[in-house]
Amino acid sequence: MAIDLLNHKLDRAFDHIDANGNGVVEREDLLGLGARILVGFGESPTSVTGARLIDGFDRIWFALSYALERDGDSGIARPDFLKGMTAAFVTGEHYDPVFRPATVAVAELCDGDRDGEIGMGEFRTLLSAYGVAYDDVDQAFDRLDRSARGVLTTDELVAAFADYYRSDDPNAAGNWLFGPL
Repeated sequence: MAIDLLNHKLDRAFDHIDANGNGVVEREDLLGLGARILVGFGESPTSVTGARLIDGFDRIWFALSYALERDGDSGIARPDFLKGMTAAFVTGEHYDPVFRPATVAVAELCDGDRDGEIGMGEFRTLLSAYGVAYDDVDQAFDRLDRSARGVLTTDELVAAFADYYRSDDPNAAGNWLFGPL
C-alpha cells in the first residue's frame, strides 16, 4: 500500500512538470516550472533568489538523470520518472543535498516579506504555477496550516514537500501539498 501512495504522488508530480502533456519530462519542463513560479512572484531568474530556485531545479534534473544513468538531455517517460525519483530522492541519498535546498528556495520565494510566514495568497500563487485547481488550494492550505493561524511557516512548507515526496504515511499532512490525492 505505501508504495502505491508514493507512486500516486510521484505520478501527480510528473503531471505538474509535463506542462505540455507530451508524456515525457525534459529538463526544459522542470526549468519551465521554475520559471512559472518566478513569474508568479514577479522575481527575475537572475536575482539571487531566482537564481537559487533555477539552480535548485536544475540540480534536481541532473540528480534524476544520474539516478536513471542517462545524460541530462534525454527526456524521461512517466515509468522512468517514478523509478528515478524513487531512486534519487525517496530511497536514495539525494533528497537532503539536492531536493531539499530547492524546496527551501521555493519557500523563501513565497515569503516575500521575509517574516518566515507564507499567507494564503502566496501559497495560491505557488500552487497556480503547478496547475493546482483553485478550490484544491484552499483545502491544501487548511490541511497544512496545522496551527490554524492562517499562515504557513517556511519550515512547514519545506516539511510538506518532504512529506509529499518521501512519506508513505497516508496521514502525513504533506500529502495535501497539492490538494487532495
